[in-house]
Amino acid sequence: MKSKLTAVVSILTISFFCAAFVATQQPKPWPVPDKNAKTPNPVKSNAESIAAGKALWSVHCSSCHGKGGLGDGPKAAQLKTQPNDLSKAVAQSQSDGSLFYKISEGREDMPSFKKKLPDAEDIWSLVVYCRTLKK
Repeated sequence: MKSKLTAVVSILTISFFCAAFVATQQPKPWPVPDKNAKTPNPVKSNAESIAAGKALWSVHCSSCHGKGGLGDGPKAAQLKTQPNDLSKAVAQSQSDGSLFYKISEGREDMPSFKKKLPDAEDIWSLVVYCRTLKK
C-alpha cells in the first residue's frame, strides 16, 4: 500500500511540475490596439525595402531572433522569454500594423525601437523584411 501511495504522489508531483513548466512556456498574449493593427504599411515590398530591412535586422534583431528569425539568436538563451519564431504562421498572420506596433513599443525582453529607429520608414522596412522569413 505504501509503495502505491508513493507512486501516486510521485506521479502527481511530476504532473504538477510538468504542467507548471508548460504554462510558463505559453506565450503571453500581446494585444495591439485596433487602430495600430489596421494601419497599412506605407513601404512597398521590393528589393530596396527588403535589403534595407535586412540590414536593420542584422544590426538590431538577429542577436535575439536569429539570422532566419527562428528565435535562436546568440542572446536568446539569456532572456527570460524565448524570442518569437517569426517564420511561423502565428507570427506571419499578424497584420503589418501589429508587427510595427510591437517593434516600436516593445515589451519585457523585447526592447522598444521607436527611439533607436526614430524614422518610422525603417521600422516599416523591418516589417517588410519579416515577411520574407516565412517557412
